[in-house]
Amino acid sequence: MSLRIRGLTFGYGARPVLDGIDLDVNPGELCALFGPNGSGKSTLYRCILGHLRYGGTVTLDGTDLGRLRPADVARRVSYVPQQHSNPFPFTVLDMVLMGRTPHLGGVFGPRQRDVEACERVLAQVGLSDERDRYYHTLSGGQRQLVLIARALAQDCDVLLLDEPTASLDFGNQLFVWRTVRDLARAGRAVLVCTHEPNHVLWFCDRAVALGREGRLLADGAARQVVTTDLVTTLYPSIGVLATGTSTSTIAPVDV
Repeated sequence: MSLRIRGLTFGYGARPVLDGIDLDVNPGELCALFGPNGSGKSTLYRCILGHLRYGGTVTLDGTDLGRLRPADVARRVSYVPQQHSNPFPFTVLDMVLMGRTPHLGGVFGPRQRDVEACERVLAQVGLSDERDRYYHTLSGGQRQLVLIARALAQDCDVLLLDEPTASLDFGNQLFVWRTVRDLARAGRAVLVCTHEPNHVLWFCDRAVALGREGRLLADGAARQVVTTDLVTTLYPSIGVLATGTSTSTIAPVDV
């Protein structure tokens, strides 16, 4: 299913945050939502998920998500937050089973088919052997993969991720990004919020750049969007490090 955003605007009181955003995210595509803090990336996610009232339209294969309850949106769009620590002693399987909540119709908890669905997604992200471990005892990279598995358990065609590798070491960053890329290649429409230009260049098919005014600055193939000129526009403080050319900020690598 394709996610379509047209003319999306939002503001907190008199302060505008998003200004006329047009964006498409298609099945099989990994698209980066790239920009600095304060550009409205997380606010855009909250609009898509139905947590905020906005101007414009957000549709999924013709269905207007703005007319649905958040619980109904959750059956169509899944969300992975930044890594977090859970103080409660939930097992890995418990955490992933929470992703089945939008599909549960009664008060009797998950059914056997829900458990089996969660076991399948744990295998998909390489965590089958950790199903009975406590979530808080895992490494940072493993915890992030559990959150991805929980989102996959929602069984949605659109996946939103908010800084999925924040605070992870370099090895875990690459592992999580490879997993996300594989999910897109399997047919999901994936939108990833990130500040890191290297990750966009290495892993993403498309990039959408948001400026600090909440305006769309660029939309296209990742290597055409994430250039030295764009990065120094979004992050002026690093201008002294820029070469002044309109080439990517890092040489390609095989990831």
